[in-house]
Amino acid sequence: MSVIQKDTIGLLEDIRENNNRPWFASQKDRYDLARQNIKDFLTELLVEMEKMDQIEKSKLFRIYRDVRFSKDKTPYNSHWSMSFRRAKPYLRGGYYLKLNPEGAYLACGFWNPASSDMALIRSNIDLDDKSFRKAINHKKVKTVWGEMVGNQVKSAPRGYDKNHPSIDLLRFKQFVFAKEYSLKEMHKKGFIKEVVKDYKAIRPFFNYMSDILGHNLNGEPLY
Repeated sequence: MSVIQKDTIGLLEDIRENNNRPWFASQKDRYDLARQNIKDFLTELLVEMEKMDQIEKSKLFRIYRDVRFSKDKTPYNSHWSMSFRRAKPYLRGGYYLKLNPEGAYLACGFWNPASSDMALIRSNIDLDDKSFRKAINHKKVKTVWGEMVGNQVKSAPRGYDKNHPSIDLLRFKQFVFAKEYSLKEMHKKGFIKEVVKDYKAIRPFFNYMSDILGHNLNGEPLY
């Protein structure tokens, strides 16, 4: 299997020290080799992921930063990142992987649900928070991913009382799980298999979310 080469990450370390266009232009051959390494890694990771899930789209994010609305005008990212989107409309959710000089950051879940999906998720929590808690606290999920994270509203979402018994869940705007790997672990030959094994462990939560997002509150299929 593809291995993340040391200079693929070394390039990122050097970008941090030389984040300007003239320097980057002088590193074109080095960048091309590093990017091909990442593309090969993504291709092999996708093959393995498609054995355990239905992936609708994969994406390798550009190293070039969009600085139009940012105070930070440095032109390049100092990380490689990629995402995998599960098939819509039946499955939903996705996976994310970022590689940087410190190691790897893995995440999966629901980053920015559509307003209609958010309303349905919250309605299900309101009616039956036990099922949601069971999904996020499933042994596989908990062992590999720990606690659910994600942005939350400050007090309570519109239409819900701040003293609602499930306000701890209702406040979430994102439903995400994340973990990290060290640089040494990231460079190992079996890293792809470890990533896939971790992503597979989130399935109990994904199965639950696919179910509630595919039905209305009466249990009738939406698709």
